[in-house]
Amino acid sequence: MSITFSNQNESTTRTGAHVAATAGDEAGSAAAGPDRPGLRKALEEIVASGFTGITVRVHDERGEWAGSAGLAELAGSVPPPIDGHVRIGSNTKTFVATLVLQLVGEGRIGLDVPVVEYLPEFGFDAGITVRMLLQHTSGLFNFTGEVHDDGTVVPGIPIPYGPSGPAWLENRFEIYRPQNLVELALSKPARFEPGAGWSYSNTNYVVARLLIEQVTGRSLAAEMHRRILGPLGLSGTVVPDASPEIPEPHAHAYYRYGDAGAERMIDITRQNPTWVSTGGDMISTTGDLHTFIAALTNGELLPPSLLAEMCTPGPTGIPGMAYGLGIFIQDKDGRGTLITHNGAAVGHAALMYSTPDGTRTLTAALNCVDDPGLSIATAFLDARHRLVDEVFGGPGNSEPARR
Repeated sequence: MSITFSNQNESTTRTGAHVAATAGDEAGSAAAGPDRPGLRKALEEIVASGFTGITVRVHDERGEWAGSAGLAELAGSVPPPIDGHVRIGSNTKTFVATLVLQLVGEGRIGLDVPVVEYLPEFGFDAGITVRMLLQHTSGLFNFTGEVHDDGTVVPGIPIPYGPSGPAWLENRFEIYRPQNLVELALSKPARFEPGAGWSYSNTNYVVARLLIEQVTGRSLAAEMHRRILGPLGLSGTVVPDASPEIPEPHAHAYYRYGDAGAERMIDITRQNPTWVSTGGDMISTTGDLHTFIAALTNGELLPPSLLAEMCTPGPTGIPGMAYGLGIFIQDKDGRGTLITHNGAAVGHAALMYSTPDGTRTLTAALNCVDDPGLSIATAFLDARHRLVDEVFGGPGNSEPARR
């Protein structure tokens, strides 16, 4: 099969599945510990499963290892950069939850205070508390759309997946303001009464953004830099707001779609992330994600009582997966737990895992050819299984893809 690939002013044809796989020293490894042939093999097989490229970073008792496989750009010949930037999707939620909890620790926000007391202009149900936002138990409609248990789909704004894919692609530089996204969500019926269930909703974290900005009087980007990015030295992490840019170096992201009976592919590395806002708009690197999750789990960012609140597992209905405040807690079949969040952002994805004490971490960046049918989803799940098995042992992650 031939696919027409369009990248601004150039057009090439890609036939079959060309895979260039390198890892470790062959790709400019940042390894400080011994070589890991199992991880090298895993990266090559993940690329062969359908990803255009992957970068993985591991920190544990053996030291640090980082490597990449595949291609940074389909029209090129080099692997993804070891320290490349990636759109981290829903990993953004963990950063936002941490910031909210810091404000809780200062007494400026109350976890069990109704959200309407901070943001009265939206008319929130008085039963929705700040805690419910962070743990996805508010019942607020997800502005990117809802899929009910019976298969019924209630659409929200145009998103890259499903029937609205073409509309999203055509308007991928459109700017959505957080207030408008929340107003859209509130115009739709709630999933359930506050606290009566669990439903993953990007709306919760856009409300959390507005809450942070209301309480601090600063933009989320400024407050994130002041409290987390600056103190941890996360120079590769960006809160982009409405900017479509991603810093160099980075691997490219692609989107495949149908056009008048033909299949076409476009480079969508540049896209306006306001369509998901603080549900998943941040940019980072595998190195920064390691530094962040290790600092979080070892107590550098939150006092012990609030870190315990964050890591208290709540039911989700997902086998082996609970949700705290901005994090998933994965039970590895009785062989310990992992603190994790993963995310995807149209052609880019990021993984973030840590043991509860922060002594072993796995972070990864993946790039792929995305499409309205989300055909990469199975390979994404399998890649996570494989990497978690390789680094932590035991079964992989059963958490579904989160956008």
